[in-house]
Amino acid sequence: MKTLWKNCHIATMAQGNYSIIEDAAIVTSAALIDWIGPLTQLNESSFDSTVDLGGAWVTPGLIDCHTHMVFGGNRSGEFEQRLQGVSYADIAAAGGGIASTVRATRAATEDELYRSAERRLRHLLNDGVTTVEMKSGYGLDLENERKLLRVIRSLGNTLPVTVRATCLAAHALPPEYANRADDYIHHICNDMLPALAAEGLVDAVDAFCEYLAFSPAQVEQVFITAGQLGLPVKLHAEQLSSLGGSSLAARYKALSADHLEFMTEDDVIAMAAAGTVAVLLPGAYYFLRETQLPPLDALRKHGVPIAISTDMNPGTSPGLSLRLMLNMACTLFRMTPEEALAGVTLNAAKALGMGDTHGSLEVGKTADFVAWDIERPADLAYWLGGDLDKRIVRHGVESLV
Repeated sequence: MKTLWKNCHIATMAQGNYSIIEDAAIVTSAALIDWIGPLTQLNESSFDSTVDLGGAWVTPGLIDCHTHMVFGGNRSGEFEQRLQGVSYADIAAAGGGIASTVRATRAATEDELYRSAERRLRHLLNDGVTTVEMKSGYGLDLENERKLLRVIRSLGNTLPVTVRATCLAAHALPPEYANRADDYIHHICNDMLPALAAEGLVDAVDAFCEYLAFSPAQVEQVFITAGQLGLPVKLHAEQLSSLGGSSLAARYKALSADHLEFMTEDDVIAMAAAGTVAVLLPGAYYFLRETQLPPLDALRKHGVPIAISTDMNPGTSPGLSLRLMLNMACTLFRMTPEEALAGVTLNAAKALGMGDTHGSLEVGKTADFVAWDIERPADLAYWLGGDLDKRIVRHGVESLV
């Protein structure tokens, strides 16, 4: 069955820019795009069904390529403490920070985690997101990492969204491994990752390379194990200091390195050569009131693809709107609206290893798109908050979130 979607203008994002087609149409066949171009080139009577999009601007479905969607508890109290002058270190020393989320997550049932994550996820879906990556990393033992990844799989199976599951067991040191980071990395590599991969719960492996988390040498052991299991890698790198994590990610042909405020130009050059995507997270930058900007000029100079994401998490970026991140990328990081939109479409797909099937509107790709009632594509980065009128199509079928 072929469907004609007509009376629209399209920002295909096919070359990482708007690549606009005016007075356009899309033909879908099942879940794929069968044709795209000016409506005048088509015989409108040759389709099984026709949908008039009312002059909308059509973009690819938005892709949120870095989230920590599934967790227990709430850390708004810590946000209030920080605003009153309590340092993150003092909060952590009192049992707060990631440790508090780990305790709450371990105590929560699988059903409780699913229901809380579903509420958060629906905000993203209402924002035009059709694909989302979700990380584990708040369980930090085999039983609870499995629980998180099972919830992530369930969300993808029950809601109208494509979900990629990333194992982030190397997120922080669990309390039972205090002062034994090497032992915990050994446990991840020899017990956790092989078991979780064998159960089909993992699409990629991530780690947090930072002075308050894991060293490059420890992360490298995780990457080696992931490679042996046939899993691609990603990395939280250079958020708070320069440890060469992004260069390490490049050496292992990582899909992406994320945060990157403190990366050097040598890191940028290494990522460019490896094809590793730079995922920038303006929500965390804003929420933590950081001042060290990621090196946008160097990333542009060396042609590193730049993606944007919410980093949705309970401690440093409780972001429920990917569109808001577009505006933050423009206002805080000085990106253009066109770059920002590429960052949540084509480049975000590349950051998930999905660039061949998602992220742009081209023949043969998955028919995920959004028809927006806006004046121009830049409106998506212009409007702050709210719920823009839209029609969301996923796998060639209009989606009711």
